[in-house]
Amino acid sequence: MDAENSVNKYSAQLAAALLFLAFASPVVIRAADVPVPPPADTADELTRTITALDAALFDSYNRCDLEKFASYLVEDVEFYHDQGGVTWKRQDVIDGVRKNICHKVRRELVEGTLFVSPIKDFGAFETAEHRFCEIDTGKCVGIAKTAMLWRLKDGRWQLTRIFSYDHRPLGE
Repeated sequence: MDAENSVNKYSAQLAAALLFLAFASPVVIRAADVPVPPPADTADELTRTITALDAALFDSYNRCDLEKFASYLVEDVEFYHDQGGVTWKRQDVIDGVRKNICHKVRRELVEGTLFVSPIKDFGAFETAEHRFCEIDTGKCVGIAKTAMLWRLKDGRWQLTRIFSYDHRPLGE
């Protein structure tokens, strides 16, 4: 028997064995047990959209363009901060950014940490990590995690809930 016939015979035997194992396996998987991910183009598009929104939101935050920053927040936004407590209104969030952030620190997204998940019939959930860097020195001094709930309503994306937590000095 030549080498080509030997390979073909072996391939046919391997395929038959795999087919037998697939049907003889005692493991039963029901369709309901297997999560069906959204189509790749939909998930990718949502991630691109939220990534762009995150960049625009924090660009306005870093430049202290509070009018633009406010446009990303619903009026009754809830902002939960592990060190500052809860803020219940857009204007209070804006006042806090003006007092504590403007011309003092800038936010930098930690590359590779942004994650987006769809929320059916509502919008998207975003998580990420970010560094806080001093404006005067350029030195990044802190890091934290964030979780944000984006709502898509009437073609407009806005934040309804923001969680900023696990604040710690950089390097810990």
